[in-house]
Amino acid sequence: MRNIDRTVVVTGSSSGIGLAVAGRYFDSGANVVLHGRDRARLEAALARFDDPARVDHVIGDIADRSVGEALAGTAMDRFGRLDLLVNNAGVFASRPFLEVSDEELDRFVDGNLKGTYRTSQAAVRHMIRQGSGSIVNIGTVLIDHAIAGFPATAPLVSKGGVHALTVNLAAELAAAGIRVNAVAPGIVRTPLHDADAVDGLRGLALLDRVGEADEIAAAVEYLDHAGFVTGHILPVDGGFVSGRR
Repeated sequence: MRNIDRTVVVTGSSSGIGLAVAGRYFDSGANVVLHGRDRARLEAALARFDDPARVDHVIGDIADRSVGEALAGTAMDRFGRLDLLVNNAGVFASRPFLEVSDEELDRFVDGNLKGTYRTSQAAVRHMIRQGSGSIVNIGTVLIDHAIAGFPATAPLVSKGGVHALTVNLAAELAAAGIRVNAVAPGIVRTPLHDADAVDGLRGLALLDRVGEADEIAAAVEYLDHAGFVTGHILPVDGGFVSGRR
């Protein structure tokens, strides 16, 4: 797919899935606005993009409303439009239910749900004026299929909110020409997982392997270009939800 002259904002794009999405769009001709919380990691990621005229970045915590506004503003100021927002930034960790503190719960809700909500608000204001736009959120298949040995109520409650936001925002924004979808990954090889241990989770998928960040990026691009698809949550999980080996 070609994305020449399109502008894409990808949150949490200093590594993993976000960086794979940003790289895929950049390589196919798009202007890209990257984001991350850690300056050193984000600057290292920027070195991957060899045309500074087509890339910019914003540093900050996505839970802060001003960061989402800065991302949308940077896209408009630098490139004149905002065609796609990929809400990838977030936090995830396992913790037994009774051990989750108020501070931890707030961290997941702020970083995963509120960050996605506020950044989408900032982007949609510009998309409405354009008369078109696309949002792809990153959720998780664990919303629909929990693992008893992996307690993660706090992050999953917040990601469940992202799934609900996807469906309801798709309905609200359809008349404005804005489509909203989500990718729900299974186990994917990213910095979230221990590199030495992640392949031990391959048996959770019918395909008997873990996913790669580029495969999630391909799914994001599919939903972005699928003009008759909105309000859809697409599992990309190697068959984890569909069955068992």
